[in-house]
Amino acid sequence: MSFKPCLLIPIYNHKASIRSMVERLAIWNLPIFIVDDGSDLETQNVLNALAKEVVLVRLSRLSVNSGKGAAVMHGMRLAHADGFTHALQIDADGQHNPADVPHFLDRGKAHPHAAICGTPIYDGTVPKGRLYGRYITHFWVWVETLSFAIQDSLCGYRLYPLAATCALINEVKIPTRMDFDTAIIVHLFWRGVGIENIPTRVTYPPDGLSHFNLWHDNLRITKMHTLLTCGMLIRLPVLLWRKIFFEASKKTRGQTHWSRLSERGSTLGMQIVYYCYQLIGERAALWLLYPIVAYFYLTSPRTRHASLDYLRKVHAHSQIQGRAPNQVDVFRHMLAFAQSGLDKLAAWMGKTSSLRVDVPNLPAFQELVASGQGALFIGAHLGNLEMSRALSRDLQGVKINAIVFSNHAQRFHEMLMRINPEYNLNLIQVSQIGPDTVIHLREKINHGEMVFIVGDRTPPAENGRVTTVDFFDAPTPFAQGPMILASFLECPVFLFFCLREKDKYTIYLERFADQINLPRKDRQQGLQTYLQAYAKRLETYCLKAPYQWFNFFDFWQGGKP
Repeated sequence: MSFKPCLLIPIYNHKASIRSMVERLAIWNLPIFIVDDGSDLETQNVLNALAKEVVLVRLSRLSVNSGKGAAVMHGMRLAHADGFTHALQIDADGQHNPADVPHFLDRGKAHPHAAICGTPIYDGTVPKGRLYGRYITHFWVWVETLSFAIQDSLCGYRLYPLAATCALINEVKIPTRMDFDTAIIVHLFWRGVGIENIPTRVTYPPDGLSHFNLWHDNLRITKMHTLLTCGMLIRLPVLLWRKIFFEASKKTRGQTHWSRLSERGSTLGMQIVYYCYQLIGERAALWLLYPIVAYFYLTSPRTRHASLDYLRKVHAHSQIQGRAPNQVDVFRHMLAFAQSGLDKLAAWMGKTSSLRVDVPNLPAFQELVASGQGALFIGAHLGNLEMSRALSRDLQGVKINAIVFSNHAQRFHEMLMRINPEYNLNLIQVSQIGPDTVIHLREKINHGEMVFIVGDRTPPAENGRVTTVDFFDAPTPFAQGPMILASFLECPVFLFFCLREKDKYTIYLERFADQINLPRKDRQQGLQTYLQAYAKRLETYCLKAPYQWFNFFDFWQGGKP
């Protein structure tokens, strides 16, 4: 497919900012379609002068104000008729950053059939009411599409593929005012147009002109979401088919290791829960988890299968009489994961004081900190690792470092830092543990810092080494990395498990070894011994809280779903 882009600016009375915007866009040497949506005479005069001075400008005018959507669709039809394949919509009020134009174009060239959507990164100028209100629309868009593909449906900074978009607007009546941006991207998604999201900085100028009408536009948006929800219900079989079969088959081709699987909607999903937590409180946010978990339960067959397999292994191993686990237990398992996420928010927001956290073995940890000796803590995806923040709160000055392997973890951490800049947890993202990583961590240990790593996932590197040990009466691969790292660090090693028990968390700290020794001659036997001991302790705590182990993939197949 050829790639011939242009720029598209809808304008209504933004006479003060349009010249600066055009001058900043002209450096990219692209035709600039400006559609005047019935502006006043002063704005018309400014636009007429620009059209004469700047050869790139192609000015057209609607006789009466018809709405931003009407202006954008008019410009799209003109650009498509002139042979352009893509139109980059950008607002005239100065909110959008013209320096991001090449980023949109590069992504569009790489994905010519997709819509490239801006995901705003706001500075301090954004009105809080507008910011929080956006997440209500985000939630409904995720419902209307049964997907997190559209990260922000309200941002007007967007590159459209003109053939697909013009076909849509010629066949479907799209709203023309403040409801336009959301409605058109949802309809494009329904038609199978791919969605690519790209971060872009958004600023609200102090003298900016907003045309948002609180009463009328909120009514329009409510009407739009009502119609889109009805449209989703009509298309429900197709959307579910695409979600369950097409997207699942796409994910299973090639990269299937757990470390390459994105946490579905993790960052944006937690952001919306965070704002709901802020606006409506913890108890109301807890109720919000039920429809969210129900959605993931219905659309995640592999997750359901992995959960049920795990729960059945726990049931068989425990030898407890009674019914075998069923799909009700799977839902409880997924709900426990969501509840854990809500508790993480409290930790990230510095509200661990509202959660009761008991540390029965705290004196031993205090003694370790007082000695100035660092240590390695081996945990698991069991309970809530983020409650380690409670340790840093109770022990002033202790520094905690967490080793993470998946790419999305760093993005997740960046979101936490935006929520709470004082978040005292340093993430060290690695693809594999090599000599440089060991040297870096050893320096931290020598300075009395604590290093946390999980031991219940296989290594992300293709040549990552594992040792097979017994776990819930089945041969299971466990990563050698944590034990090898511990032997290099030459420091005390603790096990760390944090379980929710009714209305509190209990942090279990166990001294695993004063130091792990892996002599070269008996290295494999040593790894077998240490990893089997770790697996047995993990097994014990899984039996104690079976719904709080959150490895939702086929763990017994080496972490490959």
